[in-house]
Amino acid sequence: MSAPATTITAVTPEGPEVEAAPAKRQRLRFVANPKATTGLVVLALFCLIAVIGPWIAPYDPSARSSDLLQPPSAQHWFGTTHLGQDIFSQVLVGTRGVMFVGLLAGIVATALSVLIGVSSGFLGGAADEALSALSNVFLVIPALPLIIIVASTIPGAGDLMIALVIGLTSWAWGARVLRAQTLSLRRRDYVEAARATGESTWRIITVEILPNLTAIIASGFVGTVIFAVMSEITLAFIGISTISEWNWGTILFWAQSQQALAQGAWWWFVPAGLAIAVLGTALSLVNFGIDEFVSPRLRSSGHTRVKTKDGRTVRMKVGFTPVLTTHDKTAPVTPVVRVDEAKGTV
Repeated sequence: MSAPATTITAVTPEGPEVEAAPAKRQRLRFVANPKATTGLVVLALFCLIAVIGPWIAPYDPSARSSDLLQPPSAQHWFGTTHLGQDIFSQVLVGTRGVMFVGLLAGIVATALSVLIGVSSGFLGGAADEALSALSNVFLVIPALPLIIIVASTIPGAGDLMIALVIGLTSWAWGARVLRAQTLSLRRRDYVEAARATGESTWRIITVEILPNLTAIIASGFVGTVIFAVMSEITLAFIGISTISEWNWGTILFWAQSQQALAQGAWWWFVPAGLAIAVLGTALSLVNFGIDEFVSPRLRSSGHTRVKTKDGRTVRMKVGFTPVLTTHDKTAPVTPVVRVDEAKGTV
């Protein structure tokens, strides 16, 4: 006796039968991410201000006037200092130093971490031991105290020197991460195939290894930029770096030294603080966008949609498992019998 055929379909908790819609190929997925787009737009705006800030500043940031400690107005958008200096002009001019130090330190640290980390993981042997020892040495060097010592001992240490010191002392952690990832990639089938066809070592590294490390490299670059920006602002705030060059930390230094908070001059420190917060948020959004671009689970969580047969759209949830059910009502139903062995009952 043969059992009647049944139809098995996937059912979601929110509706009946579901048919998976064909997946659409997305182009420029990273730029299409709202987080990454927002972060890149804000970051591009800061870079633009860093370039043209001194040209569009309405006043000389160091020029004094008779408008002493004035709140924001149509003449002075962010108010003035105790010497009548325009704070809006100081913020615009100070953006260049912050972005210069952050981007230059990020480029130097990322280049060193890629060069040393990937070379160490791929070459192996004595080269790996030597480069790993070098990474371990720089890994335990405290970057901020070293920057303070260099900036205080070298007279007139400007943004270039600070950026180089930050970049030369911030590459070790990224190099360790890249070395670990390279060790896992060096024995992959496509790398072995390239090696078997006689490809040179550097071509294998640049063509086969580095494209698979792009997300880690980008994430390390963003983290280094954040650290460099905060280090530059910290040095200016505590008065270690030169206070003759304007940046956001210099504005906070003068606001703190002149007790702006006690005088109720909130406009003296709030704009620079907001600029720091917005820049840090933009860099973090770019980092989140990179993570979602790399991880399929983060990229598709809560965004996968399917259509039911009745035309409704259902959003798939993270961790959802389809349920299999039968829809042939003529099929015989087999009763489920449970036996309680302890009591001896059915």
